[in-house]
Amino acid sequence: MRLPTVADIERRIPRPDDFDSRARGPELTARVGTALGICFAVCFLTGMWSHLQYSTPGWLTLSPNPTQLYRWTQGLHIVSGTAAIPLLLVKLWSVFPRLFIRPGRGARALVVEALERVSIAALMGATFFMLASGTLNIIGWYPWEFSFRRTHEAVAWVAIGALLVHIGVKLPVIRTALGAPVEHAEHDLDPSAPTRRSVLLAAFAASGLAVVLTAGQTVPWLRRVSAFSVRPGDGPQDLPVNRTAAGAGTAKTALDPAWRLELVAGDRTVSLSRDELLAMPQSTHRLPIACVEGWSRNATWTGVPLRDLLALVGADADSDVVVRSLQTRGAFGSSRVVGNVAKDGRTMLALALNGATLDIDHGYPARLIAPNRPGVFQTKWINRIEVGA
Repeated sequence: MRLPTVADIERRIPRPDDFDSRARGPELTARVGTALGICFAVCFLTGMWSHLQYSTPGWLTLSPNPTQLYRWTQGLHIVSGTAAIPLLLVKLWSVFPRLFIRPGRGARALVVEALERVSIAALMGATFFMLASGTLNIIGWYPWEFSFRRTHEAVAWVAIGALLVHIGVKLPVIRTALGAPVEHAEHDLDPSAPTRRSVLLAAFAASGLAVVLTAGQTVPWLRRVSAFSVRPGDGPQDLPVNRTAAGAGTAKTALDPAWRLELVAGDRTVSLSRDELLAMPQSTHRLPIACVEGWSRNATWTGVPLRDLLALVGADADSDVVVRSLQTRGAFGSSRVVGNVAKDGRTMLALALNGATLDIDHGYPARLIAPNRPGVFQTKWINRIEVGA
C-alpha cells in the first residue's frame, strides 16, 4: 500500500474556487464586518466603563449622575455583545474559503502569510472567549477558577488590539468592497441561490432578533417577548435576586432580633436597632439596580439617607465610608462609598422596597442603595458603617 504523498494531500485539500456560493464575496464580508466592528466598539467601550466603576483610580471621582448611567451602559454592553454573535457567524461563513488559500512562494510570502494568520487566530480566539464567557456570565454559570472580571478585561484588550491590526491590514480591501455594490450583474447567476443581499439582510435580521429575545432583562417594554431573558423580572417584591440570604450565609443572622447597625468614626461608635432607624426621618427615591450580568430594574426605595447617619457620629456628609455586610460566603461582602456619593441625598440605607419591608433576599434588615452604582456594590445585610476606613 502506497503512502500518500504531499501532492496527494494537496489535491485533497479544497481550494477557494471549490466553494461556489455566489453569496460570498468581499462586498458581503465588508458590510457584515463593519456592523460587527461597531458592535465590538460599543461592547468594548461600555465594558471598560464597567471595569472603571469596579476599579476606580484614586485620582478619579465618578459622579452619581446621571442616575441611570451604569444601567444604560451595562445594558448596551450586553445588547451589543448579543447582536455580535449572529454577525460573527455570518462573517466567518463569508470568509471561510480563504482559509484554504495557498501562501505564495518564498520566505517573505510565507512569513507575511504566517503573521496574518496568527493575528487572525488571536482575534478569533479572543472574540470567541469574550462572547462565550460573557454569555455564561449572563446566565450566572462560572465553570472556571479564574476571576471572570479581570480575565474578561484582559482578553478584551487582546481582542480590540487584534481587531485594529486586522482592520489596518485589510483597509484597502474594505474600502474597495464598501464602494462596490453588494450584487454584481452575473448572467449565469442561479435565481434559486441565495444572493449576497439576502444573506446580508438575514444577518441583520438574526442580530436584531437575538437582541429582542434577550434585551427584556434591561428594557422593560421588551420583557414580554424576550423569551431568552434569564431574569425577566421574577423575584420577591418584583425585583430579581442574584445572591440569596441562604447563599450568602445570612439567613439566620439577618433575622436575629438582636441585630444592630454600628456606625464607627474614629473612637466614636453609635449603635442603632432597626426600630431606631425606622424612627429617623425617611427618604424615598426611585433608583435602579443594574448588575454586571446585564439585568436592571427601577425600584422605589425608602430608608435613612447615609449623610444623616454620618451626622450621628460627627462625620462630614462627604466623608468616604466603607459599608460591611453580615454575609459569610461569596464576594463583595463590603464596598466603599466615596464622599460625593455619600453626601448625595439619594444614597441611603434602605429599609423598605416598593412600599413593603425589605425582603431578606434583598438585604433585610438594611442595605445600601445609591445612584449610578453597580449592583454588586449595593451592599446587602449591612451591619457596620466605617467612616474613613
